[in-house]
Amino acid sequence: MQSSATDLAFDHERVVLHHGRRSSLPLIAAVHSTTLGTAVGGARLWTYPDWRDAFTDALRLSAAMSLKNAAAGLAYGGAKAVIAPPPGTELSADRREAVLRDLGDLVDSFEGTFIVGEDVGMRAEDMLIVRERTRWADCLPTSAGGIGEPAEPTAVGVYSAIEAVAHHVFGTTDLTGRRVCVVGLGQVGQRLARRLADAGAVLTLSDINPAKRQIAAGLDADWAEPEEALFTETDLLVPAALGGIFTQDTVPQLRCAAIVGPANNQLADDTVAQTLADRNILWAPDFIVNAGGVVYGVEVSLDGISPKTALADVQRIGDRLAAVLDRAGREGKTPLAIALADANTRLAGGARDEGN
Repeated sequence: MQSSATDLAFDHERVVLHHGRRSSLPLIAAVHSTTLGTAVGGARLWTYPDWRDAFTDALRLSAAMSLKNAAAGLAYGGAKAVIAPPPGTELSADRREAVLRDLGDLVDSFEGTFIVGEDVGMRAEDMLIVRERTRWADCLPTSAGGIGEPAEPTAVGVYSAIEAVAHHVFGTTDLTGRRVCVVGLGQVGQRLARRLADAGAVLTLSDINPAKRQIAAGLDADWAEPEEALFTETDLLVPAALGGIFTQDTVPQLRCAAIVGPANNQLADDTVAQTLADRNILWAPDFIVNAGGVVYGVEVSLDGISPKTALADVQRIGDRLAAVLDRAGREGKTPLAIALADANTRLAGGARDEGN
């Protein structure tokens, strides 16, 4: 099953648009591919302008999960679920629990071909409620024997990718004095900001929530308003919020040497990768960079690998990215072209990367 990182193509195995009987809210579950094994992916709770936008996001996110798992050498396919309250919807505690149970029923209808975890807008405690309705829910709290929030291993993997990009562009992994702009201070973005501050980077931080200014103040970082943050003059730009932010219109305004961050589906479409390359801006493929959470999650929860070994595998993301960047340079291609070719080869062959 061939796929690109961000182009919208309906090549999914199964997609269900569901009206929650308890919550009366729209839910979408999309299984993109089970070629490599059971499909895994998070559930996102987010308000979109229209349910059709949520549907589109589910398709893109699930396709990206297939690429992410293939690129990471995992024996799992890609899926995603989206809960999409209409604009202006206030979710009471009772209605939130209701839609989580609706999600459990929806996932259970896939009869084990889709294992769901948590994503944007969700937390580990939510998965306990989902688990009431299906056994195919993961990322449970540590108090319940689960792995908890995947944000920490995701941040570990992204940081290793940042070091790989820094070495490729600047010849060293030392970030002392290097200007870095982190856009989005969710659970992963906050962790990255603290790691970067500890490494001596000169930080600019941004988030749509003005209360997050406190994080910037605590780290002695500059603050940029969300509408300006992408265009900050910086060495490394770290997108850590939602996707689709790099377009043919925004790329000419960028003032950075490289882009490497955890946000999914960062490019509005795959042609933007070449536009970035034409401007000599290195873009690290997001589905390689942000795979730490799923690598750690499936290895510990599903494969029975020790947390220590799984975290070591997460830290190999930097090595995997470095190999892609080196090949792209040698072959005169974008890193996206190399990463897509490798991932799609695995998806076509259905084999696990035994070197992972």
